[in-house]
Amino acid sequence: MTAESTVPSTGGQPWDHGLSPLSVLPARTADGSRFPVRRPPARPASPLPLLAADVLAALAGAFALEGAVHRPLLIAVLVAGTILLRPRAARRVLGVLDELPAVCGRIAVTWLALAALRAAYDPGLALSARSLLLGWTLHAAVACAGRGAVHWRRGAVLAGHPRPALVIGPAATAQRVAAALLRHPRCGVRPVGVVAEHLEGRGGLPVLTTDEEVGRALIQNGVRVVLTVAPAVRTERAPLLRTLLEAGCTVWEVDPESPAHESSDQLAGFAVRHLDLGSGRCGSLGKRLLDVLVSGALLVPVSAVLLVCAVVLRLTDGPGVLFRQERIGKDGRPFTLLKFRTHRPVDQHEAATRWSVAGERDMSRFCRFLRRTSLDELPQLWNVFRGDMSLVGPRPERPYFVSLFSQAHPGYAARHRMRTGITGLAQINGLRGDTSIEDRARFDNAYIDNWSLWQDVCILLRTAVALVRSAGS
Repeated sequence: MTAESTVPSTGGQPWDHGLSPLSVLPARTADGSRFPVRRPPARPASPLPLLAADVLAALAGAFALEGAVHRPLLIAVLVAGTILLRPRAARRVLGVLDELPAVCGRIAVTWLALAALRAAYDPGLALSARSLLLGWTLHAAVACAGRGAVHWRRGAVLAGHPRPALVIGPAATAQRVAAALLRHPRCGVRPVGVVAEHLEGRGGLPVLTTDEEVGRALIQNGVRVVLTVAPAVRTERAPLLRTLLEAGCTVWEVDPESPAHESSDQLAGFAVRHLDLGSGRCGSLGKRLLDVLVSGALLVPVSAVLLVCAVVLRLTDGPGVLFRQERIGKDGRPFTLLKFRTHRPVDQHEAATRWSVAGERDMSRFCRFLRRTSLDELPQLWNVFRGDMSLVGPRPERPYFVSLFSQAHPGYAARHRMRTGITGLAQINGLRGDTSIEDRARFDNAYIDNWSLWQDVCILLRTAVALVRSAGS
């Protein structure tokens, strides 16, 4: 039984919802690729309707303000406070009742702050308890009514036009989760196929077992949501998940065994959480800021060390102190990497294709010292300051080896989702020089998938400790 020939069974099964079956016709892309070209991610719901409801509610509450003295200024303060303190849901909100305590609490804080500011400015114009209570009541009532209307409208749209989804995991578990989602169309997700390594049982949704089938289903059905239903899927199918993310899909991890609780996201009663896998980090600005601050601060005191190394290298190894070489950076873009020259290749071909390590016998003693202590990498602080690299990230490699390793090791090319770095998770785990490329790719992708600014700080600290130990040995 193949995915092309399987048709969802409707007799006595929970699949009969008047929905079209999964289409896995051959892809019609011009270049013949298995997956669609990178699409922009599915746009989240616009915040403007909820923002408009909050501002309207603030204006309604302003009717409770007594007198006309400074009324425009007070209204402006009330609106500004409402916008600054409006709830920012960290999880999916199903209706106004889910956020009622947060909305009413923030409105109360806004009115108490307004009353305190007015009393501090002019005690004679302090708000009375009656005005305070009336303003809060009007503000909260209109806010809840407006937000309730927005949530109702969004729920109706999702129920009428659910987003096509693929469910990835063991076939039996994935079919069970898909059936539950189809029984609850108001969750806004309509499974159209199951992705599994092996076919199990009969009936249910079509089972896709190859990347080619997944790619065709993705194109033909306009899939923008992917659900994983087993913890191991995140690791075992990481390359596929990253490809789906690059194709513009949103990936959710579903816990099919544990019911959703109050603090978790939920989908048809299942606890779910959003998976990013490093596809696009909102913390990239913080990472870049850390790079600029640290590299800029280090370039000044390190300049003396750079000068000493350059002079000694010039005296011991002759001219040509700095080594410039093309490396591959983020998204496959080449850049010129700077290092102290510790090895002199015979020609450009050898420089581009020879795999050199620190223990080469034709190196001088000082060059070996630079390699062992990583002092030859110090000029890359300028690459970091310029934006070619980051302090922390996968190590950049030459184009020849990027092509070679990408073909030999699945997941190696995915390292280029993030800016390359001077140090990284692989390096602090001993993976530098002539070590396993497969292990490097695994550590680098794990770093990207679980990136945080604090992780960068920890890697930098561990790198500094390793450098001190190396210099002292």
